[in-house]
Amino acid sequence: MLRRCIFSCILLILCTALILFPGRIYAEDPISEETRKLLEKSLSIVEIDREIKKTEQLEAEAESKLDVLSGELDSKQAEISARQSQTDERIRAYYMGEREDLLGALLSTESIGDFISVLDIIDMIFERDHEILDDYQKAYRSLADTRDKQNQLLAELTELKHNLLLQRDRVMDLQASVNSSLKGSSEAEKLKALMEEMNAYWNNVGLFEVRRHFKALAEAMVNLPEFLKNNGNSITASGTNYTISIKQEDLNTFLRAENEIFNQFAFTFEDGKIIAEGQQGSLQLRVEGHYTIENEPQNSIRFHVDQLIFNGLQLPDTTRQELEDDFDLGFYPKLIIPLVEASEVTLQQGLLVIKLKLAL
Repeated sequence: MLRRCIFSCILLILCTALILFPGRIYAEDPISEETRKLLEKSLSIVEIDREIKKTEQLEAEAESKLDVLSGELDSKQAEISARQSQTDERIRAYYMGEREDLLGALLSTESIGDFISVLDIIDMIFERDHEILDDYQKAYRSLADTRDKQNQLLAELTELKHNLLLQRDRVMDLQASVNSSLKGSSEAEKLKALMEEMNAYWNNVGLFEVRRHFKALAEAMVNLPEFLKNNGNSITASGTNYTISIKQEDLNTFLRAENEIFNQFAFTFEDGKIIAEGQQGSLQLRVEGHYTIENEPQNSIRFHVDQLIFNGLQLPDTTRQELEDDFDLGFYPKLIIPLVEASEVTLQQGLLVIKLKLAL
C-alpha cells in the first residue's frame, strides 16, 4: 500500500513537471527541424479541433435561432392573413368611391347638430381606417424584417457549415501527415510522448497565458490615445493635416507602465511589421503583425496578427483570427484629435507613423 502511494506521488510530480516545465524535459536535447514541424502539426490539430468545436456550437445556436425565427415568421404570416380582409375592405372602399357617400351624407344634413354628428361618425370611420391600414403596414414591415433576419442567418449558417467542412478536411490532412511521419520514424514513441507533452502544456498553460497577454495588451491600448496626447513630441501639425509618430522605445515604456506583464517583452518596429517577443518562465511568445486603416464601423488603426509563435511552434490561422476577433489591439485617432481620421499608416525601422486628415 505504501509502495503504491509513493509510486502515485512520483507519477503526479512527473505529470506536473511535464505540464509546467516542458522546456526542461528536452531542453538539453534540441529538437530537429523535422521534429519541430511534427510538433507544429500536432499543435495545429489541437487548435483546429478547438475551432471545430466552437464552430459546431455556433452552428447549433444558429439552427436554434433559425427555428425560433421560422416560428415567428409563421405567426406573423398568420397575422398578416387575418388583417388582409379588413385591409382589402378599406382599400376597396376608397377605390370604389364608397367614402364619397359619407361626404354626401355630410353635405345633406339640415342642421348644425346633424352636421356635427355625421362629422364625428366620419372622423371615427376614417380614424379606424387609418388604424387598420397602419397596423397592416407595421405587421408587414415586421414580417419583412423577420424574413431578412432569417435570410441573413441562413447565409451565416451556410458559411459556418462550409468552414466546418474545410477545417475537418484540414485536420484529416494534418493527422494523415503526422501518422505518416510517425510510421517512418525509428523514434515514434518518443515523438508521440513529445507531442502529448506539448499539447498538454498548451491546453493547460499556453492558451491561457497567450490570451492573458493579448487581454493585457488590449486593455493597455485603450489608454494609448491619452499617452500620445500627453507626449508633446508625438504629434505634429501642418495646416489641417496631422502626423503621429510613435517610437518603439516610447511604446515599450508606455506598455510597461500599464502592466508589468510587458517587462519581459519587447516591441520592435521594422519595415512593414511590428514584432512583440519575450519569455516568461517556460513560455516563449513571438507575435508578428501589421496595421491597416479601417473605416467600418468607424475610422481606426487595426492590428492584424500575421504570425503567432509559441515556444518555437507556429500556431495556425484559426488561433490568430480568434485572438484578432476577441481582442481589439487597434486604436482610434478621433480619441487623440477630434474631427480627424487616419489616412495612412506606415511602419519604419523603430518608428510607427500615422497620417491624419480633417474629416469633412
